[in-house]
Amino acid sequence: MTTAEPRKFRFAAGGAGNSDEGGARKFVKLAQEAEELGYDTFAVPDRLDAQVGPLAALGALAVTTEKIRLATSMLAAPFRHPAVLAKELTTIDVLSKGRLEIGLGVGAFREDFDKAGIPFDSPAARVRRLDESLTVLESLLRGEEAEFDGEVFSVHGLKGYPRPRQGPRPKIAIGAGGPRMLELAARRADIVSIMPSSTADGKLRLSEMSMQATKDKVDRVRAAAGDRFADLELSWTIATIVVTDDREQVGEYALKAIDRGLSPNIEVDKEITIEDVLGSPYLAIGTFDEIADQVRHTRAETGMSYVGVVPTQMEAFAPALEQLKGE
Repeated sequence: MTTAEPRKFRFAAGGAGNSDEGGARKFVKLAQEAEELGYDTFAVPDRLDAQVGPLAALGALAVTTEKIRLATSMLAAPFRHPAVLAKELTTIDVLSKGRLEIGLGVGAFREDFDKAGIPFDSPAARVRRLDESLTVLESLLRGEEAEFDGEVFSVHGLKGYPRPRQGPRPKIAIGAGGPRMLELAARRADIVSIMPSSTADGKLRLSEMSMQATKDKVDRVRAAAGDRFADLELSWTIATIVVTDDREQVGEYALKAIDRGLSPNIEVDKEITIEDVLGSPYLAIGTFDEIADQVRHTRAETGMSYVGVVPTQMEAFAPALEQLKGE
């Protein structure tokens, strides 16, 4: 259990669930609804299939929302050269009057790479690419001149423009589940999104969704971050929210569905108990009071304070958000 004074909660709507059904205009309405419901951030995922383009979408949201922060969750480093990406990001930060948060990752869904003909390199190679991208971005996002020679990128004499509205640069979030990514995020990010590691086809591993597995990941981040750990903000995304008066019964239903392989986005790689289901940070089951208490418990156990939900569940979580806002 963490002993430091907990950070105040922040809440983000975003991630999986922003399909192109209804078109880009419906997507803008989602962000406006998130703003009205009191969410602090709206995050746009980075998928090549059935998904609005994240950078163009953020440009639109910069002028169609007023206060909510705008984020990417998470831009796949192999899809974009950091010199080109930096210009798009700083432009969005200027347009949004300093509301951008930059979420970065290595790309978790092999099918995106295969369909687009982009090489899906080994995890180590993709982490190395992200590390080099971060070095280039660190200079350009500050409006400074980049000088860098690496295994993947070589950038010389290029100055970042436009300068971002936020100083010295917008915050960077890194989504991390495996050891390499957790350690990289600990060293390079401002916000570390603690995620269950996934299989090559993007399924979440059941063994990694428990409270203990999450605490172990936070401990790895703490060890790798050293003195800078106190400055890191830790986040997680609740994958499923079920509002019910009978928490135990729904937990049993969920357990049976998992045992029977009825959860297509989960790789069942271990046996779990009802306690595992109800105690997972990534599942919120119960009344609004119980869900709010579960979120408080997760923060107390792990130090994670930045809570994400998918847009399809923004309204379901809103009453719990009202309880937790400002805590």
